[in-house]
Amino acid sequence: MKAKKFLEEGVIHVIFLIAIVLISIFVIVFISFQGSNNNEQVIKSKTFLPSSTPIAHYLEPSLKQSDAYTIIFVGDSMIDSLGENFDYLKQDLEDYYPRTVFGLFNYGYGATNILSLDKRLNLKTTYNGKANKAILERELDIIIIGSFGHNPLSEMPLEDGLRKQVEILDEVVLQLVIEKPNTLIIFLSEFAPSEDNYARGVVDLSSEQRSIWVRERKAYIENHIDYAKNHNIPLINVYEESMVNGDVDLDYINKDNYIHPSSTGLIFMSEAIADFLYKNAIFP
Repeated sequence: MKAKKFLEEGVIHVIFLIAIVLISIFVIVFISFQGSNNNEQVIKSKTFLPSSTPIAHYLEPSLKQSDAYTIIFVGDSMIDSLGENFDYLKQDLEDYYPRTVFGLFNYGYGATNILSLDKRLNLKTTYNGKANKAILERELDIIIIGSFGHNPLSEMPLEDGLRKQVEILDEVVLQLVIEKPNTLIIFLSEFAPSEDNYARGVVDLSSEQRSIWVRERKAYIENHIDYAKNHNIPLINVYEESMVNGDVDLDYINKDNYIHPSSTGLIFMSEAIADFLYKNAIFP
């Protein structure tokens, strides 16, 4: 009887141990599954998602401490006007960071609109006889994206064009975050078109036509600004900072065409860029 009782107790003990093991395995698997889901949620929360999704805010990566940084500028002729050598900006950066080397690359192509941005990111392109490798093939720390506002999508109704602008920015920012997660994205809004003088001497416009051109270009630049603000993207706001009584300060505009920046305007824009980087402690 004792042997039988001992055997029964042993069987119960074994069953009990098996039950504990099975429960332990279940708990481990459940925790792992939950951890996997949580990790996936964390990854998603760190990834830019279009504004139609619940998560719509860009989280800035922190740049690593270094003695050299690469900054790429992309846009239309307003970015191109900063020059291939960025003479003013280089001096401003040297004043703020005398022991740091900056590689500055200009992907500003005149007379191009935002539809061309994807090509510059992904393909080799040529501008003014110079071949430039795809931006995403480069090692870069910061990409500064202009508004392309002075080259609006005029072939579309304004509402459709602004919607297309947002769609492209959704795609571009998402691609940058996925493929270049350690690269900081910054938007730049350029000088506003002059209410009374835009393109004077270059294009023969009536007052009514000029007003239409100005409103359209302002709409695209302001849409660029709103996109940055709505998605928590750092913004260098030359557009608003250069305004006087609601219009651009003409000291910043080239009087030969009333479109592009004057020398004073280039100095202002370069200082705005350098000041932004310094005051926001972009470089550790």
